[in-house]
Amino acid sequence: MLQGVNRKIGLILAILSIGYLYMSYQLPTYSYIPVDADAVPKTLGWVLLVLSVALIFSKDNDSEEQKAKRRIPKTDVKALLGVVALLLIYIMLFETLGFIIMTVLFVYFCSWFLGYKSHIVNAIVSIVFPVAIYSIFVFMLQIKLPQGILPF
Repeated sequence: MLQGVNRKIGLILAILSIGYLYMSYQLPTYSYIPVDADAVPKTLGWVLLVLSVALIFSKDNDSEEQKAKRRIPKTDVKALLGVVALLLIYIMLFETLGFIIMTVLFVYFCSWFLGYKSHIVNAIVSIVFPVAIYSIFVFMLQIKLPQGILPF
């Protein structure tokens, strides 16, 4: 039954979508709201489940050319692991240091790690982007983001 890459990936995605749907149905509902906060997670979960089932039943012709395309060079694996490490650090320190500081550090070091060498442009983008996003969320949309050690 599990011959072929599509079926294996489809089964894994189906299991993940069932778990995701279970958790999305645990979200609280609010009365007097036409579209509740759980609408998007439930919709995404059902879409993922339908697509994963379609992937399980799709034809899978696993040729040597396709196998060669799936091979990832070691340098790319190292880059992916480095970005995952940066993401884990970002997640761990997000609440403590706050959105602006952690996003500035993440954008700068991730861009630098992936090979962008213009440090001035990288610094400007890594500062302007988080400040703009923080301003939009906090002042315009009135959605609180972690401020961390910053006083605003």
